[in-house]
Amino acid sequence: MTAVEPADFLGLAALAKMAFDGEDLTELRSKLIDRMFDEPKNAGVLMDLSIIEQLTGTQVDGMALLHRALAKGRVYRRPAIGTAAPLRMLAVMAPGDFMANTPLEFMLDGSDIQLDLAYVLPGEPLPELPEHDLLFVAVGESEENQPILAALREPVTAWPRPVANLPQHIAELSRDGSYRLLHDAPGVVIPPTARIDRAGLARIALGEEGPGVALQGHDFPIIARPLGSHAGEGLLKLDDAGAARAYLQGRPEAEFFISPFVDYRSPDGLFRKYRIAVIEGRAFPSHGAFSSHWMIHYLNAGMRESAEKRQEEARWMAEFDEGFAKRHEGAIAALTERIGLDYFALDCGETPDGRLLIFEVDVAMIVHAMDPPDIFPYKAGEMERLFEAFRAMLRRKAGA
Repeated sequence: MTAVEPADFLGLAALAKMAFDGEDLTELRSKLIDRMFDEPKNAGVLMDLSIIEQLTGTQVDGMALLHRALAKGRVYRRPAIGTAAPLRMLAVMAPGDFMANTPLEFMLDGSDIQLDLAYVLPGEPLPELPEHDLLFVAVGESEENQPILAALREPVTAWPRPVANLPQHIAELSRDGSYRLLHDAPGVVIPPTARIDRAGLARIALGEEGPGVALQGHDFPIIARPLGSHAGEGLLKLDDAGAARAYLQGRPEAEFFISPFVDYRSPDGLFRKYRIAVIEGRAFPSHGAFSSHWMIHYLNAGMRESAEKRQEEARWMAEFDEGFAKRHEGAIAALTERIGLDYFALDCGETPDGRLLIFEVDVAMIVHAMDPPDIFPYKAGEMERLFEAFRAMLRRKAGA
C-alpha cells in the first residue's frame, strides 16, 4: 500500500440529504463551479458537482463530471467522526450512478469508520491505494460492471487485508443469474428470468412463439424490462402478443429481460413490496411500500400521503424480528448460504401461500435514513439498528 492522499469531498450522503430535505442546491453548485476554476486539480470539487447534477436530474452532465473527476483522482475520503484511531475501510467502486455501488456513504455517515472510495476503471490497473484495515468490494452487479468484477477476482484473492463481499459472488446476482442461484431454495419463490434479444421478443410479439419457450412453459402475462434498467425504467406488464408489439414500438433497446408476472396481491387487494438488508445472515427492515398497482417503488406508493400505510410500515418494522424475519428464517438462511456475501439486500414480497417472493437481489440497493422524522418518526431508530449491525460486521471482518 502507498501513502496516496485521498481527495476530500462533501459526498453523496450529505448532498442527497440536502436534496431530500428540499434545499436549493443552486448556490452550492455555483460555489463549486467557482472552485472548479480556482482549484483545477481538486478532484473532490468535480465529484461533488457530479453528485449535484445527478441529484437535480441532469444525468448526462453528472456522468461527464464524474469521469472528469476520475481523470484527476480516483480515491476519495469521508473521514471518521469522533475518534483519533478509526477503522480504515477501503471500498472498491465502479464509475457509475447512485445505483452502481453499495450505498456505503449512507450506511457509514457520521460513524467512527473512515471510508476511502477507490474507483476502478474497466481495463485499467488499480489506482495507488491508501493504507487500510479492511477492503470492501462495493461494485454492484450490472452489464457494465461485470468486467470490473471479473478483473477484481485475482487481486482480491491475494489481498493483504481482510475482504468483505467477494466479487465472484456479486457477479452472480444478475436477474437471470439470481434465478439460477435461488430457484430451488426452500421457502423461496423467484420467477424465471430470461435474457432475450430484440428479435426474440419480436417473435413473441408476432405470435411466432410463446413466452414459454424462454420461460420454461410460462405464458402471458409477462414482465419485460430493458437490459440494465433500474427503478422501473421501461418495466411493463405485457398481457398478450399485441401488448408486446406495442412495447417494442416504444422501446429502442436491443436486449431485454422477461419473466412471468406473479400476482402477489394480499386479500385486501394491495400489493406489498419490502426492502430488507441481510448482514451476515441476519435480516433487517429498510422499508415497506404498499400500493394498488403491482409496480411499486417507495416514492410512488403514496407512503407520505397515507397515515394508514405508514402505520402499517411502522408495525412491520417494529415486529420484524418476530414477524417477517421469523416467517422467512429458513429462506433467509438458504439465500445467505447460496449468495455467499457478508452484505446484500432484497426487494421482495410474500406469496399468498406464505413464501418469500424475490424480485431482485443486489448489493447496490439504496438503504438510507433520510426520511423526515416528523412524517416517519419510527424509521430513524430502525435504520440506526441496521447501520450499527453493518458497522459491527465490518469491525468483525477487520478483526478490530
